[in-house]
Amino acid sequence: MATAQTTPTPNHEITLQVGGMTCASCSSRVEKALLKVPGVESAVVNLATERASIHSFIAVPRAALVNAVEAAGYTVSNAVEPAAPTTNRIPEPWIVAAGAVLTAPLVAPMLLSGLGIHWMLEGWVQWVLATPIQFVLGARFYREAFKALRARSGNMDLLVALGTSAAYGLSVYLLFRHAGHGSQHLYFEASAAVITLVRLGKWLEGRAKRQTTEAIRALNALRPATAHRLRDGQEQQVRIDSLVVGDLVRVHPGERVAVDGQVTDGTSDVDESLITGESLPVAKHAGDRVTAGAVNGDGVLTVQTTAVGAETTLARIVRLVESAQAAKAPIQRTVDRVSEVFVPVVLGVALLTAVGWIAWSGDWEQSIVNAVAVLVIACPCALGLATPTAIMVGTGVAARHGILIKDALALEVAHRVNTVVFDKTGTLTQGHPALIDFKAADGVESIEVLRLAAALQQGSDHPLARAVDQAVRERGLELPPASALHALPGRGVSGVVNGVLLCLGSSRLTRESGADPGALGAVAQAVEAEGRTVSWLLAGDAPAARVLGLLAFGDPVKAGAASAISRLKAQGVRVVMLTGDNPGSATAVARELGIEDFTAEVLPVDKAALVRRLREQGRVVAMVGDGINDAPALAAADVGIAMATGTDVAMETAAITLMRGELNLVADALDISRRTSATLWRGLFWAFAYNVIGMPLAAFGLLNPVIAGAAMALSSVSVVGNALLLRRWRPHKAAHT
Repeated sequence: MATAQTTPTPNHEITLQVGGMTCASCSSRVEKALLKVPGVESAVVNLATERASIHSFIAVPRAALVNAVEAAGYTVSNAVEPAAPTTNRIPEPWIVAAGAVLTAPLVAPMLLSGLGIHWMLEGWVQWVLATPIQFVLGARFYREAFKALRARSGNMDLLVALGTSAAYGLSVYLLFRHAGHGSQHLYFEASAAVITLVRLGKWLEGRAKRQTTEAIRALNALRPATAHRLRDGQEQQVRIDSLVVGDLVRVHPGERVAVDGQVTDGTSDVDESLITGESLPVAKHAGDRVTAGAVNGDGVLTVQTTAVGAETTLARIVRLVESAQAAKAPIQRTVDRVSEVFVPVVLGVALLTAVGWIAWSGDWEQSIVNAVAVLVIACPCALGLATPTAIMVGTGVAARHGILIKDALALEVAHRVNTVVFDKTGTLTQGHPALIDFKAADGVESIEVLRLAAALQQGSDHPLARAVDQAVRERGLELPPASALHALPGRGVSGVVNGVLLCLGSSRLTRESGADPGALGAVAQAVEAEGRTVSWLLAGDAPAARVLGLLAFGDPVKAGAASAISRLKAQGVRVVMLTGDNPGSATAVARELGIEDFTAEVLPVDKAALVRRLREQGRVVAMVGDGINDAPALAAADVGIAMATGTDVAMETAAITLMRGELNLVADALDISRRTSATLWRGLFWAFAYNVIGMPLAAFGLLNPVIAGAAMALSSVSVVGNALLLRRWRPHKAAHT
């Protein structure tokens, strides 16, 4: 098979925390500035996280990137934390409260007139109240507007600065022109209310945006700062960054596991819920693996370190979620292109409004008021926030429940999936043999067959022996001692139990021993027809050997697999199973799970070809697998879904990783994608609706600047609030427990 030619991937990445962005046009301007830096291959700026991700083939100096951002009129902070709130010398709530106190007397006459009360402050009092709002609370708009102009572009701050300055300037002109000539209607309340409402909206928006990154902060909080290292039998408390692979770490009750590792001593229940989404603690014994960030229960564990720092599962999860939240969905790029021309178009509409009103009515005062309303209502903030906030919340809540979505494209495509292709072994099934059944010959107790078979295999590492041992431990059986144990290459094992020579092995061993299977022969044929393995328990030696019973081994389907398949089919999703296993085994699993469309004896390259064939038929395909041999098919699908219980290769190839082996998470992943996509489009609809409806109303004089300011602030808050509704999403299982 010919290898597809791929474009080299940039291998250098720098992340910057950018301050001062207020709308989609700002993020677009930062991207353009970064792309002009020599060596930069791509730059993605996320307005919601205020983060810029820069990729390049060569190492680009950080200073060059910072200079480019600052030249565009923005700032770069040293820390790179998700949605880190900017700190002011005066807390934002105090600023908003001060603005509200000064604005209330200005707006009160307008509100009281609706109750039939006609009252107006003296013009000079209005001026005294409005001036600090305009030039102190509104100073940030002037600063950012100046930066935008210096960069030869426009943004939300420019619209607010122009609109409020026009209203304030008109009011000052009217105040001094009509001084001493009675009361004259002024527009100080418009400029003051707009600034106060926009500051209130930005504060509420900032609070809401910080809630969208709770998933990242929760994951980062799982990293303990210290660990108890064992050296020469002595316990030392050390910093995490001083640990190396191979170190022994002791985890006390109630502590978080500091490293990825393998338990060497101790028994305890470990809570891995914030990593895997599994609600119940998992029992850990010697030989079991533990993950950094999990919470130890009542026991004391000694763990040998296998991964530290950036190589731990927790660190990889954080990187995956951060990468997904920083990425842009394809629809966002369309929104960005709209935002680039949005501010110039708004300025043009405002100018046409002013000119049109003067030409039509000759009332230049009213023309300015209407132009101000156009400038204020048309804010591109909501457009820039609709997509990234939905993606951030969607990927965050999915990660909290054990579904890792690597990029925004996967999130956007997954909701359109109408065909799910499953690998069988290790995905639909447990991936290792288990004792399915055991039967006894006439005159023999069936439980005795299990005891004697287990006695012959004590201490064996053979997969079938481990399956028998597991069945014995589950039943709490006591085993008789065995002696004179001998391996029978290609056939089985023999030994003496209770003074009787016993053999456990294949059908070949039974035939060579001359033993008559009797009625069990038909049972064995039916079991083998399903692709399962049969072991025979014999007593005595050839030619006088007799059959005591048989044990049937198979790869059982995972708990919940049948319900997961039913959920997908109920959603109208076509389910396909591909396996390299034999037809008998494939048929048995397909029949048990209710899968009508399956293919057996498929090579790894053929799996990918079958996935591509489905896509050529117009199907949107998700491939679910866990092994190295599934990687080509995972890459060939529209959306690859890997099980974290499988190989690293599968997880690296797939766009979505399920942190637990529960197949219901496949349907949950598609569900959260649908919910996120619906939320994203709903947010975009309202963002556009505010402008499409508001701008004509303002242009035709039907929208007061104060109402326009309130609507503009509300648009951003409502879009972020709409995205936050996704936080209520729960997986199917959690919703029914």
